[in-house]
Amino acid sequence: MKRLAVALVSLAVLASSGAMAEDAWPSKAIKLVVPYAPGGYTDLTSRIAARFLEKDLGQTVVVENKPGAGGIVGTDFVSKSAPDGYTLCMCSVGAVSVAPVAQKTSYDPLKDIEPIGIVSSIPQTVIVNPKLPITSIPELIAYAKANPGKLSYGSSGAGGLMNYSVQLFDARTGTSLVHVPFKGGAPATAAVVSGEVDLSFTNMTDALPQMEAKTVRGLAVTSAKRSPFAPDLPTVEEAGVKDYLVESWNGIIAPKGTPPAVVARMSEALKKMAADPEVKDAFAKIGATAVYTTPEEFAASISKEVKQWSGLIDVIKAK
Repeated sequence: MKRLAVALVSLAVLASSGAMAEDAWPSKAIKLVVPYAPGGYTDLTSRIAARFLEKDLGQTVVVENKPGAGGIVGTDFVSKSAPDGYTLCMCSVGAVSVAPVAQKTSYDPLKDIEPIGIVSSIPQTVIVNPKLPITSIPELIAYAKANPGKLSYGSSGAGGLMNYSVQLFDARTGTSLVHVPFKGGAPATAAVVSGEVDLSFTNMTDALPQMEAKTVRGLAVTSAKRSPFAPDLPTVEEAGVKDYLVESWNGIIAPKGTPPAVVARMSEALKKMAADPEVKDAFAKIGATAVYTTPEEFAASISKEVKQWSGLIDVIKAK
């Protein structure tokens, strides 16, 4: 009985210590992994979020870029990190909902990650080098068909949303654009400016400054509705491509098994962040909209997207 009593006391102490450790989170710096190159939509979103989270959580938030394979490299790194709340990922729809159903990845978005919340959303923008005789989506389609294999497009890497949004476009229009992968949306956009590639379906964040400088020509947005940041651009569907819709988001995920108390505290911080006027303004300046979802809503959204993209990838591959 004496030994049993000692064992029970020991277990109680351990349980108490674990609870105190969770309650004390965060007690050191947090690493926020960006699975893309610096300067793009996800990178800028992460730096805006990091500034807010540092104030709300009272700890340093270090943004670390781990680009590669359309976001797969960084997302995989976080999925395999210790589930202690100190390694998080500012991930995107491409690496979470598209790539795992389009190709073999070493992580399963429905089993290996802990969704915390979406923080922003943004449409992709179809941009072309202004030297091309293309000023609209119908002209892009006509030019591509008249010059098969000639038009090239830049993306954030094979398997990313930028890649598959063009493949979906090809499937819907009968075109065949040539893929040139980069390590992020920003370098892919820069390649359109320089003429290294002819076009890109890039995030509004990367497209807006270049459209304003007239170093690229905007043709359309890929969202369901026109963007308030570029109201003159039609949607791809408005421009004549039936059943075409691609929207991008950035959201924070953690490794599976991250303590519920940590997820709840992060969710609370993200809710405040989405309502913060300075954050909203900062997102608006890069063409994005601040968003808040609960962890449960985020998980349901990923599940829905995986199912949707599974069907679309089948269409793309068939074409």
